Amino acid sequence: MAKILIDADGCPVVDLTIGLAKRFNWPVLLICDTSHEMYREGAETLTVSKGADAVDFVLVNRVHPGDIVVTQDYGLAAMVLAKRGVPIDQNGRVYDEGNIEQLLHGRHVAKKIRQSGGRMKGPKKRQQADNDKFRDSLTRILEA
Repeated sequence: MAKILIDADGCPVVDLTIGLAKRFNWPVLLICDTSHEMYREGAETLTVSKGADAVDFVLVNRVHPGDIVVTQDYGLAAMVLAKRGVPIDQNGRVYDEGNIEQLLHGRHVAKKIRQSGGRMKGPKKRQQADNDKFRDSLTRILEA
């Protein structure tokens, strides 16, 4: 059976995702590291050791075709796509073959700018509209 996996470290839509999953009868697995340990009713939690990309590697090894993965990490999203999963970010953007290369390239360029001493603008403050877009996108995926 397909499931929803959440890259739960710092994810602002954990409770929203669990609520929708419950409504559509999808199991949820939260994956977090020991510095972000969390437990929610209606979801299984898997806590992994701290380490660079530790959550990402555990998560991608558990993805099967058709699984939904909630993540804001472009690299993880690319690996999920390669395993025929359905990655979605916390603002409702569904990653796909048409947008992932551009997103990865933008991340690379931003890293180069920061390494050379440049500054990048951070993300804007989360709004209710972001939750609404996420809810709408995830609902469409769950209904499909």
